[in-house]
Amino acid sequence: MKKIIFLSLSLIFLSCKTTQKPSEDESFKIAFGSCNLQDKDQSYWEFIGSENPDIFIWGGDNIYADTKDMVEMERMYNQQKTNAYYQKFIYQIDNKVYGTWDDHDYGLNDGGVNWEYKDESQQLLLDFLDVKDLERRNRKGVYSSETFKVKDHKIKVIILDTRYFRSDLQKSSNQSKRYKASQDAELTLLGEKQWKWLDEELNESNADYHLIVSSIQVLSHQHGFETWGNFPTEVKKLENLLVKHQVKNPLILSGDRHISEFSQKEIDGLDVPLTDFTSSGLTHAYTSFSGEENQYRVGKVVPKISYGLIEFDFEKNQLLLEIKSTKNNKQLQKLVLQMK
Repeated sequence: MKKIIFLSLSLIFLSCKTTQKPSEDESFKIAFGSCNLQDKDQSYWEFIGSENPDIFIWGGDNIYADTKDMVEMERMYNQQKTNAYYQKFIYQIDNKVYGTWDDHDYGLNDGGVNWEYKDESQQLLLDFLDVKDLERRNRKGVYSSETFKVKDHKIKVIILDTRYFRSDLQKSSNQSKRYKASQDAELTLLGEKQWKWLDEELNESNADYHLIVSSIQVLSHQHGFETWGNFPTEVKKLENLLVKHQVKNPLILSGDRHISEFSQKEIDGLDVPLTDFTSSGLTHAYTSFSGEENQYRVGKVVPKISYGLIEFDFEKNQLLLEIKSTKNNKQLQKLVLQMK
C-alpha cells in the first residue's frame, strides 16, 4: 500500500455546487475552527484574515447556546454574526463561510436524535450561514457539500451532521470515561438518509481532494467522550465507503475536544492513510490537559486556543496542515502531507 511521506512534522510549544477560484495562483487555503464562545474576545479573526484563506469552515459549537429558547439562541447567533471582527473577516472572504453544528449550537449538551428543538435550531444555523438553498432548508439535517475548482484542480468539501440522526450514547461504568463503544449495529451516527447521500456524493465525485468535516473526532476513540469510536460499525462503514469509491486524497476535519491534534490510520485499499485534523477551540481550550490515549496520534496534543489552516500546493501535490494560535497567530504544530 502506498503511504504518505511525512515531509515535515514540527512542534512549537508556546504559552453541492462548484465554485471557481478567480486567481492566477495555483494555491488554495482553507481556515477552520470550532468551539467559539460568543461572549469571549473575537479579535482573533484578524489573525485568520491575515492568512488570506479562500474559505472558512465552522466545525461546530460555533456558539454556546444550550437552550430550549430559540429566541435566545437566535440572539446569540446574531451576537456572533454582527461582531465587528467577524463581519470584517467574512466580508474579506466574500462570505464564503460553510459549516456544521455540534452539541452546544445544536442546543443540548451531547444531544442527538431525540432533541425536541432540532428542526428550529437547524433553521437558525442555516440563517447564520446565509443558506438560501430551499433543498437544504427543507432537508432534515445540516449535511451538505461544495466543490471548489482552482484551474484544473477540484477540492470537494463534504460537511456531515453528527447530531440530527445520532442514536443515544452508551454510558460507561468507568468513572474516568463518559461513554463507551457499542457493537449494536442498529445504532447510528449519521442515519440512513445521510449515509445514502454520502454514498452518492462519493460515487459521483471526480475531485482530486476530499475534505470530510465531522464535528466530532473520527479516529481518536480511547478518551471516553464523544467520538465516532462509540459507534464502531459506523467507523467501519465510513472506511468501506472510502475504499469502495477509491476516494482520492481524503482528509477529515474535526473539532469538539478543546484540544488540537493530528491523527492518522492506514486503511487497506486506500492509497494514503486517513488523516484526522482536529482543531479546537477558537476561544477556549483544555489548558490543564495532562494526557490521553490516542493510538493514531501523530505529534503531540496542542491544548491551546487555536484554529486550523490547510494550504494546497498543487504543483507539489502537497497539503500543509497548521495549528495556529488565536492568541498570537504563532504556529503551534504543522504537518505536511504528500498526496497522490
